[in-house]
Amino acid sequence: MTHLLQIEDLRVTFNTRYGEVTALDGISMQVSEGETLGVVGESGCGKSITALSVMGLIPSPPGRIAGGAIRLNGEDLTKASEARMRELRGAEMAMIFQEPMTSLNPVFTVGDQIAEAIMLHQNVSRDQAFRDAIALLDRVGIPSPDARARDYPHQLSGGMRQRVMIAMAVSCRPKVLIADEPTTALDVTVQAQIFDLLNEIQRDFGSAIILITHDMGAISEMADRVAVMYAGRVIEEARADDVLDFPQHPYARGLISCIPALGKGEMAETLAEIPGVVPPLHLLGSGCAFADRCSHRQGRCDSEQPRLIAHGHHPAACHAVEEGRI
Repeated sequence: MTHLLQIEDLRVTFNTRYGEVTALDGISMQVSEGETLGVVGESGCGKSITALSVMGLIPSPPGRIAGGAIRLNGEDLTKASEARMRELRGAEMAMIFQEPMTSLNPVFTVGDQIAEAIMLHQNVSRDQAFRDAIALLDRVGIPSPDARARDYPHQLSGGMRQRVMIAMAVSCRPKVLIADEPTTALDVTVQAQIFDLLNEIQRDFGSAIILITHDMGAISEMADRVAVMYAGRVIEEARADDVLDFPQHPYARGLISCIPALGKGEMAETLAEIPGVVPPLHLLGSGCAFADRCSHRQGRCDSEQPRLIAHGHHPAACHAVEEGRI
């Protein structure tokens, strides 16, 4: 299978008051046409930085891509000019951001904002672009799209604003669609509707989707493959069913144990939790970044960074897995 988007050994650094810190430490992942790649991990693991790197939106300064490649249909985006990136954003790849109210302009109607995105990449008049915007609002399930197109973002519910963001993102049928926590702060019913909509759009357009989330339940619903991230590294990667059924890394096991299990009408057991928090990037040492939170920690974990290599069912970066201790 030919990969539509390939991230190869990507390193991203930021200048901070603590000096230069590494936000992404040699990550690699890929996604193909019609496939959904789930990127999962807690806040601070590097998920959104990965998405912003692909879109060419890393603020520079203080950030920079320090190594590696991001290839879209073979073209290395890390070497593309800003003018070229503006051509690609929206047309070839698009992003659904986590909070629509910070992404939509409050002083323009949602129809005008979608129409602007269409006009930027297609040779159509403003009237035609606005008609296309109405059709897109209808396509993503917003009732009375003619009227809603003339509403401002604050006049819409959270679920409707997220649908507007999706309509804008798919307005030019991008080949790669990045969804960064697309259902944050939405109730479970609306979450399910958004996921159904993304699946429907993928079927119709054949887009590759990168779903960024901390929710393993969303991964089980949406993803074909999963990359588990921790402290700027990919620590486990495989087919979604393999990661969910046979997690290797202790961190992946902890994430999955946090998924509620229902039985006999009530919670089957007490929810598990992963102790501690993701360490600050400037405090990372030479060993495993998860060591302080891991019950399988031994001396090697403090001094040697584990490599992402195959153990058992699929690759995981863990000394304990490599040594057969878990």
